[in-house]
Amino acid sequence: MTIMAAVPVKDLVNAKQRLVSVLEPAERHDLAAAMLEDVLDAMEAAGNLALRLVTRDPEVLALAGRRGIVCLTESMNRGHTEAVAFAQAEAARLGFAGFLTVPGDVPCATPDEVRALVATLEGGAGVAFVPSLSGLGTNAALLAPPDAMPLKFGEPSFANHLDGARGRGITPRVLALSGLGLDIDAPEDLRLLLARGAHTRAGRLCRAHGIAARLASG
Repeated sequence: MTIMAAVPVKDLVNAKQRLVSVLEPAERHDLAAAMLEDVLDAMEAAGNLALRLVTRDPEVLALAGRRGIVCLTESMNRGHTEAVAFAQAEAARLGFAGFLTVPGDVPCATPDEVRALVATLEGGAGVAFVPSLSGLGTNAALLAPPDAMPLKFGEPSFANHLDGARGRGITPRVLALSGLGLDIDAPEDLRLLLARGAHTRAGRLCRAHGIAARLASG
């Protein structure tokens, strides 16, 4: 099954506002960039995905050019849900058999996790979701065909997506995956990143900036 995999990125400069108590603006920017590259590393290493970045950010567009990744450029920044819908429609228009979307802030995602998610729908139609660690958000969504159902993000999107699938007569498949499930939004997420993702670009950046000591000092 040929799958388009979309990673929406609004912008790096204003990313991660919930981390203002821990990180300076330049550090938040650098963390967002490092996390995005971690996600792209995992997606590319998983193989057999038509990877797309959904963005208008010039820096992300340049990154995509360096990595040879195709970009889908919206006419304006309208939010995560709208960016995913834009990519979904493009996947359907181009005739992809499936559509996968993952956010750019799950640096502990692994190629094996991505492959395991894709394998849930091999050879057939359906939908599959990876919840956030809280169980409230949706950190990955896989649909075959791409327009199997609309997606809407923001808590409690996970429960809403399950209900939405069932309302269309589709039995959703759920995979709880620790890497994909960890999105970095709040200081407590940084603690988990330092504990679980020391090997990632984002984890190394946090160590270099002494984030563990800042978290410990409150």
